[in-house]
Amino acid sequence: MKAITRTILILSLVSLFNDIASEMLMPVMPIYLKSIGFSILLIGVLEGVAEATSSLTKGYFGKISDNSSRRMPFVRWGYGLSMIVKPLMGFLTQPLWIFGLRTLDRFGKGIRTAARDAVLSDESAHADRGKVFGFNRSMDTLGATIGPALALLFLYLHQGQYRTLFYFSFFPGIVAVALTFIVKDKNVKPVHERKKVSFFAQFKYWKESPLAYKQIVIGLLFFALFNSSDAFLILKLKEAGNSDTIAILMYMAYNLIYALSSYPLGIVADKVGLKKMLFAGLLIFSGVYFGMSYMDGNKWYLLLFLVYGLYYACTEGVSKAWLSKICERKDTATGLGLFSGLQSICTLIASTAAGLVWYNFGSFYVFFAAAAAALLVCIYLLFIQPVSAAVHAWIKKYKYLVFFAALVLIAFFTQFSGLY
Repeated sequence: MKAITRTILILSLVSLFNDIASEMLMPVMPIYLKSIGFSILLIGVLEGVAEATSSLTKGYFGKISDNSSRRMPFVRWGYGLSMIVKPLMGFLTQPLWIFGLRTLDRFGKGIRTAARDAVLSDESAHADRGKVFGFNRSMDTLGATIGPALALLFLYLHQGQYRTLFYFSFFPGIVAVALTFIVKDKNVKPVHERKKVSFFAQFKYWKESPLAYKQIVIGLLFFALFNSSDAFLILKLKEAGNSDTIAILMYMAYNLIYALSSYPLGIVADKVGLKKMLFAGLLIFSGVYFGMSYMDGNKWYLLLFLVYGLYYACTEGVSKAWLSKICERKDTATGLGLFSGLQSICTLIASTAAGLVWYNFGSFYVFFAAAAAALLVCIYLLFIQPVSAAVHAWIKKYKYLVFFAALVLIAFFTQFSGLY
C-alpha cells in the first residue's frame, strides 16, 4: 500500500495552512495583548483557560467520533471555528471578548484533534504509522516555520499593525477549511446505531484500554509533568542576551529542523521500532535540557535550541503512531484524544510550576528537573514492551542496579551544580 495516500496528503496540507494561520499570531500574541491592556497575569490566566478547554474536550469529541464512526465533520467544525475566531480577535478587543474568542479557538482544536489523528491511523498500515504521522508533523511544523516568517515580514513593512495581522490570518485558515471538504468519511454507522456520549465517557476508556496503552501513557504523562512550554526556552535565549528578533528566528529555525526531520525519522522509526525512536528523542531532550542548565555561552544555547528540533521529530508523531497501533480501531480517536488531553493538562501544570520555580530560584532548576525526568522515563521504557527477550532478561536481573545507577547519575549532576 502506498504510505502517503491522497487523504493523508490533503489532511497534512490542512495542517500546514492552519499552522501558518496560527503561528503568524503566536510570536506577537503576548505583545498584542499587552498593547490592548492585558497584564502579564491576565495573559497567563487567558492561556491557562484556553489550554484547559482544549485539553478537556479532545477525548470527549474523540469518543463521539468513535461512536458515530464519523471523522470529517469534527475536522471541519474544528478547523472552521478556529478560522473564524482568529481575525475576530483583532476586531473585538475588549478583555471579555478576547477571553471568549481565544477559548473558542482552543475549543476548535479540541473538536478536531482526535478525529484527525484517527483518520491518519485508519488510512495507514501498521508498518507505516511512524512514516504517516511523521509526514503529518512535517507539514504541520513547516506551517509553524512559514507563519512566523510571514509575521516578521509583515511587521517589518507595517510596524505595530498587530490587528491587521490578525485579519490576514483568515486567508490561510480558509484554505485549510476548504481542503477538508475534499475528504469524505468511510464506513459510517447508521444513525440508529449511534449512542449518546457523556462528557466523562472519555475517562472510562482508561479502564477498558489495553495494558500496553496504560504503560506508555503513564510514562509519557510523567514526563509531561516536567516538560514545560517551549516559551521557557525562548526566555532562556533572552536571558542569555539575545534580541527579540534573534529569539523568533531561532524559534523558526528549530521548527524548520523539526519539519525537515519528522518524515525521514518516521520512516526510520517504522524500520527500527517506534519505541527505540521515542527513547532516542527523550535522550536528546535530556541532553538539551542538561546543556541549558550547565552550558555557558550564547553559541551553545543557539546550538542546543536547534538540536531540540530533533527531539520533537523523534517523539511527537512517533508517540501517537505507537498508541494508535495499540488501540483498537473502534477506539482510536478516544485513545488518542484522551492521551492528548491529559498530556496538555500535564504541560499546563508543568508550565505553571516552571514559572514559579524560575521566579523564585532561577532557570537552572527548571531545566535540570526536566532533564532528570526524561532520563527516568527512558529507564522506565526499558521495562515495558521490551526491545528483545535478551534485553528484558538482563533488565529484570539487574533492575535494582539500573535504578541505582540512575540515582547516582542524577546525584552527580546535583552535586556538580551545587544544589546542596
